[in-house]
Amino acid sequence: MKGDEFIAEVRNLAELASNEEAEKATRATLETLGERLAGNEPSNLAAQLPPEVASYVGGSGSGEPFSVDEFYDRVAQREGVNRDEAIRHARAVATVVQTAVTGGEIDDVRSQLGNEYEELFGQPGASA
Repeated sequence: MKGDEFIAEVRNLAELASNEEAEKATRATLETLGERLAGNEPSNLAAQLPPEVASYVGGSGSGEPFSVDEFYDRVAQREGVNRDEAIRHARAVATVVQTAVTGGEIDDVRSQLGNEYEELFGQPGASA
């Protein structure tokens, strides 16, 4: 998947008006995910994403232990939208991530996040 395809898919799923808004939602979600993941997982995930969005994952691999509610709050703050919009946008980004990376990588991410994050990524085995 190419970067422009990734952004277009986020725009479509999140029902955003522009590619700029979709890019902002993608950046906010992936930066927050990068903070939550531990060890090499941020770089492992980034390695499978299009280069245009991979740099957003960043993170030190410190694996900050915050809840899914805190995840959405951080996305909302970064993106400058209300919480309901942030939830919709983050779920759209997570859906596109699942189609862009291998099932094994999604399993690794999900195992770090725990059951509380199931609502973000949907059900196990949902990747393409």
